[in-house]
Amino acid sequence: MRTSMMWLLCLLGVVAVGQAQSASKPDAKKAGADVLVFANGDQLTGKLQSVTAGNVVFASDMAGTLTISVDKVKELRSGAQFALLRKGERIGKKHVPIGTVDVAAGNLTVTPEAGGAAETVPAADVNYLVAAAEFEKQISQKAGFLNGWGGTLTGGANIARSTTTATTLNAGIALMREIPTVPWMPARNRTTFNLTESYGRLSTPAIPPTIPATPPSVVLNSIFHADAERDEYFTQTVYALAQTSFDHNYAQGLQLQQVYGGGIGWTAIKTATQELNFKADAQYEKQKYITTPVNGATVAYTTPTVNLIGSTFFEGYHRTLPRKMIFDESLNLLPAWNVLADYSANATATLTMPVFKRLSANVTVTDSYLGDPARYFQKNSFQFITGVTYTLP
Repeated sequence: MRTSMMWLLCLLGVVAVGQAQSASKPDAKKAGADVLVFANGDQLTGKLQSVTAGNVVFASDMAGTLTISVDKVKELRSGAQFALLRKGERIGKKHVPIGTVDVAAGNLTVTPEAGGAAETVPAADVNYLVAAAEFEKQISQKAGFLNGWGGTLTGGANIARSTTTATTLNAGIALMREIPTVPWMPARNRTTFNLTESYGRLSTPAIPPTIPATPPSVVLNSIFHADAERDEYFTQTVYALAQTSFDHNYAQGLQLQQVYGGGIGWTAIKTATQELNFKADAQYEKQKYITTPVNGATVAYTTPTVNLIGSTFFEGYHRTLPRKMIFDESLNLLPAWNVLADYSANATATLTMPVFKRLSANVTVTDSYLGDPARYFQKNSFQFITGVTYTLP
């Protein structure tokens, strides 16, 4: 009996030691996890993603991805490697600290992996904290022409079939490429391309019918615009630009207007929610008007071709609204210095409202003005367009 009791006590001792050792070992799933302690003492484990503009982005299995103001963080410990970018510091001008990160008492400390001296800066002076692998990738890579493009595709239609048949189609594409593609590197260049087309056809038969039959009355309308621009940055807000545009507007008797110019631009406002740009250039402009056969001879409504030396003065505003709605507005004034009567202007405003994932509904108002349109044509061409927009990945 005594022997049995001794064996039982030994067995219980082995189990207790095993449990104690097991309890002393950290959870394998928790090993290597970053730890964030809030100012009120609450604690999260997960992965530090980045620090941007005074906010910590932290991913936790329990709470998801959180964006937390640095002043609400009491302590943060991360074993991953990050690059520290200070406010007002251009990348490449001096050494960028890379190492593990600790945040405590309002300061951020980066400790190099190689055992070098740690660097501590006030958290308020941190512009970005970027994963080291991503930092090295962006610093060393050269983006190809096909990389970095984003934009939208837009379309809409109005079709009526009865005694009178009517078809109106609208389509557009807007593309933009900014290099580099990350906000924490200084801007080098930007390329944009825009194309819109509005086409309409209205056919009305003779009523009452005649013998011999009178051909139906057909009215066509076509308004086309395309432009491209390349910007090269001197600073983060000032850039040189080269641009071209092409316009066709049947409603104003304009066969084709071509513009080729170069100038300078200024980004007056650029934040996470809004951007305001101003541009001015000097340009060559060529206007050709629609001709029509009259009594078997082709004549022009007005001067067939006009060569102009002028400028474009541009203002463009982009704003992200609540519920992920987007408002865009632009104004172009095109004076012609050698023929003052041939000035032109156009203005556009668009409201885009998200519907499902990458699909959005949009409403666009645009007005085009020619100071000297073709004879018998009006100076203004106004459009109100609704459609669907798909945002490219």
